[in-house]
Amino acid sequence: MSSAQSDNVLHAIAGAGGGVLSMVLTYPLITLSTRSQVESKRAHSTVLDATRRIIQREGISGLYAGLNSAVFGISVTNFVYYYWYEWSRTAFEKAALRAGRSRAKLTTLEAMAAGALAGGSPSLSVTSAGSATVLITNPIWVVNTRMTARKRAAVPSSPSGNLPTLQDPTGQAPAKAPSTISTIRHLFREGGIGQFFAGVIPALVLVVNPILQYTIFEQLKNVLERRKKRSVTPQDAFFLGALGKLVATALTYPYITIKSRMHVAGKGEKKRSVFESLHNIVKEEGWTGLYGGIGPKLVQSVLTAAFLFAFKDALYVFTATALANRRAAAKLKAA
Repeated sequence: MSSAQSDNVLHAIAGAGGGVLSMVLTYPLITLSTRSQVESKRAHSTVLDATRRIIQREGISGLYAGLNSAVFGISVTNFVYYYWYEWSRTAFEKAALRAGRSRAKLTTLEAMAAGALAGGSPSLSVTSAGSATVLITNPIWVVNTRMTARKRAAVPSSPSGNLPTLQDPTGQAPAKAPSTISTIRHLFREGGIGQFFAGVIPALVLVVNPILQYTIFEQLKNVLERRKKRSVTPQDAFFLGALGKLVATALTYPYITIKSRMHVAGKGEKKRSVFESLHNIVKEEGWTGLYGGIGPKLVQSVLTAAFLFAFKDALYVFTATALANRRAAAKLKAA
């Protein structure tokens, strides 16, 4: 394996590890946002109220419903993204040097192209995946959204005033939190293989999310490095990543809402196109319906991206240093 390829793999491993760590830290916010997205106009409450209801009905574990599928999904998505992003970035930098440019830093257009070619999501998360990776990872995120939303019908509370009991979709006896395997089986029974690709169109549209995020991040990083005359630190990356994700998520949020609703749409529900879904939500719920759960989602997305960039840089430096020390020790031993 060449040194350039090894470096790409290191970046991919660091990106996957950073994604997992940031996902675990911010997952309760993903749960709150996802449930707000799919519950339509039925859920009008504060984040604190929603958190309290989930804990009362399901315990603390309710805030982490679907975490295992999310961790698997983010590790796969981020590994693919960072490998191809570093490969694309290096190719553009070499081309810039061959063209006689004095600096190999990416321009805005080159940063956008590198993000598009990478075909993955640098943050997360359940927000989006690129055109190449989305077909592979979409089934993972469908399962995750179902588990996170815990699509269950609530029965009326008893005369004693107890909280509603969560039931399975068929209205049978109260059901415990679904496992990954049971969710996969239910999806397959509901609509076959095609059910795992619900929401794939808005997911493809959302490829613009990581492109915007990384373009903003790279350009701000270039400005900071020119002014400070040094490489960015993990702390710098934290704040630059947060700003990039804030802008990207705010601009693309309606498609995130539509994707989540398509993921949880049942067998008997009418299948709508992206534009039909947009029109239907605006018609029934107003423009605010497209932004359900945007508060916790913005906080989660910004924190996830910020932690991701910080963790990735730290993990990359740690891994690269450990490998360099190991190679040096091996050479000394061989000598």
